[in-house]
Amino acid sequence: MTLTPITPDIYQLRLPLPFALNHVHCYLLAGSDGWTIIDAGLNIPPARQDWQDAFATLHIAPGDVQQIVLTHAHPDHYGLAGWLQEWSGAPVRISALEWRFARQIWQQIDLPAHFDDLFELAGAPPDVLQGIEASNNKIRQVVRPHPTAVELLQAGGALQMGKRRFEVLPAPGHADGQLIFYDAADRLLLCADHVLREISPNISLWSLGEPQPLARYLASLRELAGLEVRLALPGHHSLITGWPARLAELQAHHRQRLADMLAVIEPAGTTGYQVCQQVFPAAELSAHQIRFALAETLAHLEYLEDEGQLSLHDGRYFIA
Repeated sequence: MTLTPITPDIYQLRLPLPFALNHVHCYLLAGSDGWTIIDAGLNIPPARQDWQDAFATLHIAPGDVQQIVLTHAHPDHYGLAGWLQEWSGAPVRISALEWRFARQIWQQIDLPAHFDDLFELAGAPPDVLQGIEASNNKIRQVVRPHPTAVELLQAGGALQMGKRRFEVLPAPGHADGQLIFYDAADRLLLCADHVLREISPNISLWSLGEPQPLARYLASLRELAGLEVRLALPGHHSLITGWPARLAELQAHHRQRLADMLAVIEPAGTTGYQVCQQVFPAAELSAHQIRFALAETLAHLEYLEDEGQLSLHDGRYFIA
């Protein structure tokens, strides 16, 4: 277990993941009325043990947990939410968009027919499609049990977590309904997966997702550049200082990624999967990773199409 005090009232718990990105950060905030847990990790035995060890270290009993707040519903943040709720009895709080995503993808409630046709239309071959579906099915096994007592959060308001009052801010792009939390008094931001220090957050286009994730992500970065941030606590990797510089680096990264994709479009047209193969090391990626690489490719191609630099005909992209 790696439990790190960030401030006297905030602890970071690093939990293992069975992916190339091998950890996720969750946070515990102490308050006079109880503890707030932010994000949950994946429901695998080592992560459950780390939670139990953290509770023992911090002398947290089940009734001491006031709430479980989820920044978004990706499996590494959502997976243990139901288990934590069963242990503590605390409500799970999440945005409406992310709760809909969790119910459709992980619980498969009101899942539309043919919801996963996007990758097939992008030209992914049958073996890749089968690998992606098998990976999805495996993930569904490690996000159970699902929370039952769920309260919806809205961006634009405020939320008391521990001793601190946070502004609830929208952070679309990596996840449609992702929320981040800003303590203006301390200039401290819980930035989830919206801004990471060592890697660029995955910005993807999904069949059931909102359109234009990259445009919304870049617009969010521009808005957040005006936020005075002393310290940002991310979902992965190192704590972030130098907030404006990191936002500028992420913006530059996506400008380069857009240029790279535009450069591989052939005169006869190029499928999304072909672009993905040329921009990412597709042959080296697992099914779990190729799913994100292809979805990120499609988000960038959609952006270029919306900007009038590409046109899409019969599943192929052409220079406009």
